[in-house]
Amino acid sequence: MALLLNIDTATEQAGVCLSKDGEILALEETPGQKNHASFIQPAIQRVMQASGHNLSSIDAVAVTAGPGSYTGLRVGLSTAKGLCYALGKPLIMINTLEVMATASILANGEENVLFCPMIDARRMEVFTALYTANRQTILPPTAMVLNETSFQNELSSTTIIFSGSGSTKAKIIQHPNAVFCNTQYSVKHLAVLALLSYNASRFASLAYSEPFYLKEFYKKA
Repeated sequence: MALLLNIDTATEQAGVCLSKDGEILALEETPGQKNHASFIQPAIQRVMQASGHNLSSIDAVAVTAGPGSYTGLRVGLSTAKGLCYALGKPLIMINTLEVMATASILANGEENVLFCPMIDARRMEVFTALYTANRQTILPPTAMVLNETSFQNELSSTTIIFSGSGSTKAKIIQHPNAVFCNTQYSVKHLAVLALLSYNASRFASLAYSEPFYLKEFYKKA
């Protein structure tokens, strides 16, 4: 049986949960993106206390690896790596867009459609990807500037369900096969994918793992 600590600080809503074989034992979330750093450690303590488990009893730590908020990704991954190093536990890193797609797949229950999660970026740009209902990757995670012709090839033959904070921008795509949903992903969806990775022994390197920014971070001079 897998007891997993799941950490998500990639986007606006941060969350921590403890899951046992996919079942959520305790969960904490906050909508304040600016508070992710102050939220994460107390939330972990509360989740462990509420579940009646000790940190030493977990089997692995899972974290959303990105894309997402640059600061949020660093907060989440540094916390996860620190715990793994101190406890001697493996690290699981899951792409944020795949977690978002999982939420949409579970909410919509469609099979012969594609799922397109989107994270809002600058101007008309989004971080996005395309997945089947079985989470097979059709378009790998990418930074895309949207216009009226985006995804026209796929939409010509398949319904695409758009979700996430960036999907509002995608409404410039006028096509009968374009469907927009307001499904909000949660750290509990990270737990679903974390269990699959744990069972397949897909672990990340503590020494060399970095956030998946998708675009280079830069500052104005």
